[in-house]
Amino acid sequence: MRQIILASASPRRQELLKQLIGDNFRVYSSSYMESTYPGLPPEELVLRHSTGKARDVAKHFNSGLVISADTSVLFNGELMGKPESSEEAERMLKLLSGQRFLVITGLTVFDLDSETEITELESTTVWMDEISNEQISAYVRTGEPLDKAGAFAVQGKGAAFVKRIEGDFFNVVGLPLFRLGKILQKSGVSIFEGNLP
Repeated sequence: MRQIILASASPRRQELLKQLIGDNFRVYSSSYMESTYPGLPPEELVLRHSTGKARDVAKHFNSGLVISADTSVLFNGELMGKPESSEEAERMLKLLSGQRFLVITGLTVFDLDSETEITELESTTVWMDEISNEQISAYVRTGEPLDKAGAFAVQGKGAAFVKRIEGDFFNVVGLPLFRLGKILQKSGVSIFEGNLP
């Protein structure tokens, strides 16, 4: 059985990976420090962060597959990560209210045994309903938006604001399962029969 390591402490990513491959993985949080890299296109930035997380965790293991991801909301050229305060969460939600935007994820699978690295970009289009200031304040008070890219959780109460999604739903949650499944199969992991020897 191949060792699979998820380079993320996110409970959402852990649940999604479990949905795809079961319990056959371990979690090891990355200590990679995300920088802004001014001038770097948003898509390249999430790819760089994803790769950085995978390489940071890979240093602690001798074999197996390291999976990492970096997800952000992209609106009008601005990347929105996790809000650092309730005020920032409200600002993000007011900007996204009634708008169409992208959720982009850099996804990396680092194969320590073959020393190969696959990094790909997933993009999903989201249409947000008009949200009143009262709804935004009430939603932020729940605490749900505070650790979510773009300040909303499509798998939580934030679903009430998401009018339409085009693309991988799971990408909006934080881990694009369709793309990840394809990469894992290329790496010798069968998601239907467990890991190949």
